[in-house]
Amino acid sequence: MKKSDNYKLPSLKDAVRRRRDPEAEQKEEFSLPLECKDLGKGKTFYIRTHGCQANEHDSETMSGILKEMGYVAVDEAKDADLIIVNTCAIRQNAEEKVFGEFGAFMEYKRKNPDLIIGMCGCMAQEEKTVERVLTTYPQVNLIFGTHNIYRLPELLYKAYHTDHKTVEVISGQAEVVEGMPASRKDKHKAWVHIMYGCDKFCTYCIVPYTRGKERSRRIGDIVKEVKALKDEGYKEVCLLGQNVNAYGLDLDMQHGFADLLEACALTGIERIRFMTSHPRNFDEETIDIIAKYPNIMPQIHLPVQSGSSAILKKMNRGYDRERYLSLFDEIKAKVPGACFTTDIIVGFPNETEEEFEETLTLYDHCQFDNAYTFIYSPRIGTPAAAMEDEISQEEKEKRLLRLNEKVKYYAHMHNEKYQDQIVEVLVDGFSKKDKNVYAGYTKGGKLVNFTANHAEVGELCNVKINVCHSFSFNGEKVED
Repeated sequence: MKKSDNYKLPSLKDAVRRRRDPEAEQKEEFSLPLECKDLGKGKTFYIRTHGCQANEHDSETMSGILKEMGYVAVDEAKDADLIIVNTCAIRQNAEEKVFGEFGAFMEYKRKNPDLIIGMCGCMAQEEKTVERVLTTYPQVNLIFGTHNIYRLPELLYKAYHTDHKTVEVISGQAEVVEGMPASRKDKHKAWVHIMYGCDKFCTYCIVPYTRGKERSRRIGDIVKEVKALKDEGYKEVCLLGQNVNAYGLDLDMQHGFADLLEACALTGIERIRFMTSHPRNFDEETIDIIAKYPNIMPQIHLPVQSGSSAILKKMNRGYDRERYLSLFDEIKAKVPGACFTTDIIVGFPNETEEEFEETLTLYDHCQFDNAYTFIYSPRIGTPAAAMEDEISQEEKEKRLLRLNEKVKYYAHMHNEKYQDQIVEVLVDGFSKKDKNVYAGYTKGGKLVNFTANHAEVGELCNVKINVCHSFSFNGEKVED
């Protein structure tokens, strides 16, 4: 890294700061600068996406911006004039995968010296990661973060007109930018950001540092987007936020997420889902709205992370075992046909056998439809990364296997109840494994592979379940 480049690196310390300035957070509608309108004419682009649904939708937004600039998307990185890697920082193995890709892209740079290789997303918000890229991967000449995607046209213009690397990562206050285009992956299902950032600061999590403070979009802008998607023929929207239950708190809305859910339901769109819930802000009003409207899907992803109150306190989750179980039982009692999934971390620093057993007993109580389970991965800059840990990796792996046995057992148990039942499925297209079989999801978010004389992508059809697997079904369409 040259001193003359004078980069301002991102700062996790700056990212911790939270201040309230609603006027600064809301920005004018996105517009493409005049000098950037034909910047991509005759050029191709490729975006590789890692991580969560927020990253997937960010990539759709970048695709929309690039197409407005004249770029054309290609299916393989080797054919692109612009490669952007949208990164995830939640676990170490995800980061190492990105570094491996940068190494592979070196060959493309040799063949095409004018190739622009960019890194964005959560890894770009970590100063040590940016330092590593700048010093080790000279082929990467564009770096920007999660807060300034709307600046992509100007950053590309700069990258094309300078010999130095273009680095712009905002660590502090970020803005809400409306009107950014999106080139959506599907034509029947759509992601809709309702808020950005997270203020929870769980001790193991890097997201509050990489995604910034909680910032809610205005309810009118969100409902307008959902209505437009419905008018375009979309059947399902998924409302996105790091913690959707905190929606509107920064706008002084008392029951913000419940009000938003109801407003979206009243648009009449066929299906509404949301990701991700936090037990700390999941209120009774939200439960009642989910139960009230049949177009709000009964799929509840409710991350618990641990069944031990002691570990939850060390994680700074803001609730204990009893509060979680009380919330779970209330949702289950009020929402007909609710399907629950969760996230669980195994091997948090110095988790005892007794504390792990509490996770197993909580799982026995909740009997989740599915769970996403992980061995704890320390993230530099988070409080948990500095904690001493005497639990061996071998022990953590054994615990994960024990937990996953329960995950599979209860998943299969729940799915067996659907044998010979008829369920409504939103058709996604052909199965990834068999092009003679269709695939889609139930209201509860369960995958169904099914045969049919004919089915259209985006069609809502009835399917009879013939075979129940642990994590999917086989069936046949009920023909009219």
